[in-house]
Amino acid sequence: QVQLVESGGGLVQAGGSLRLSCAASGRTFSSYAMGWFRQAPGKEREFVAAISRSGGSTYYADSVKGRFTISRDNAKNTVYLQMNSLKPEDTAVYYCAAGPVAAYLQTLRADYWGQGTQVTVSS
Repeated sequence: QVQLVESGGGLVQAGGSLRLSCAASGRTFSSYAMGWFRQAPGKEREFVAAISRSGGSTYYADSVKGRFTISRDNAKNTVYLQMNSLKPEDTAVYYCAAGPVAAYLQTLRADYWGQGTQVTVSS
């Protein structure tokens, strides 16, 4: 069992930055690929970014490529999402998730989900 707790969300002006963190419980963090997803009001959940178990490979949705960076620290059981040049359309609840491989996460499937953190970008 893996428990995921997100933090770092908040209110920011367009063009600003936020860094989300997701802390995982358990000793098997490095056995999972990790991902970030988001869901805006009235919209379906969408994939944002994923990172392989070692951190050597990363994947991004086209809408965030070049602005967001996913990283992980296996020693701290934590995955991060650095979000720069934020836009009002980035407003959503952001979730982290764990799965066997990054390709699995890119299909919106995951073995474990966090409860989410709200990110609001004002214009």
